This record gives sequence, structure tokens and C-alpha cells, in this order.
Amino acid sequence: MEIKSLEAELNSLAYHGRGIIIGKSKDGTKAVTAYFIMGRSENSRNRIFVEDGEGIRTQAFDESKMTDPHLIIYAPVRVLGNKTIVTNGDQTDTIYELMDKQMTFEQALRTREFEDDSPNYTPVSQVLSVLKRAI
Repeated sequence: MEIKSLEAELNSLAYHGRGIIIGKSKDGTKAVTAYFIMGRSENSRNRIFVEDGEGIRTQAFDESKMTDPHLIIYAPVRVLGNKTIVTNGDQTDTIYELMDKQMTFEQALRTREFEDDSPNYTPVSQVLSVLKRAI
């Protein structure tokens, strides 16, 4: 398998979409997680990150231009005790709420059948498969 730098990988893509990057600090002593978003539609491009407690959420940059908050306004990062939950949609809240009730990340995510991203309806099983390969 060819190892590419993050810079080379991201520069090879015409459209980055939403992404989660997980790794270690340069000295190897800390876990590092980054989340990014891009948008194709005007509605998707009209959002910014704001701090929300110990996490972040998306918010409309210009409320007057927001046409449909569904799928673009969510908390991609939430902190529960010593756990940091990072996803690319509103499933962050599902995971947070159920992990707070002692379920695992995987158990919480399995309570959802798919991401409500019509017409794709990305199945949770696909998300879990990607996560397991990453670990």
C-alpha cells in the first residue's frame, strides 16, 4: 500500500466533501482528530463552525440565506467525559446520548439504519465497515 502525505491526498481531490482525520501528534503522545466540511450548494457553503461547550457545531453564516438546515446543521464533535465523538452528521447526538447511557459507540450507531441523506441513504453498516478498517 502506498503511503501518501495528507497534503498530497487532499490536493489530489477535486472535491473534499466532509472528512474526519484521526492520528497522533508528531511526538506520538496525543491523539489528534480533525473534521472538515465543504459544500457544493449555496446552502451547504453557508455554514461555519462554532464552539459549543467542549465540542463544535455547524451554524448558518447568514441565517437569511438558509433554505434547509436538514443535514447541514449538526454537531460533528461532542465530548462525553474522556471520550471525543466525531462524526459527519447528526448521528453524533445519537451516539452521545446512548453512550451516556452506557452503550458502546457501535451499539449506539446500530440504532440507526441509515443516514437520512436522500437519495443516497448511506447505510450504517457501511459507516461501521469504514470505521473498523480505520482502527
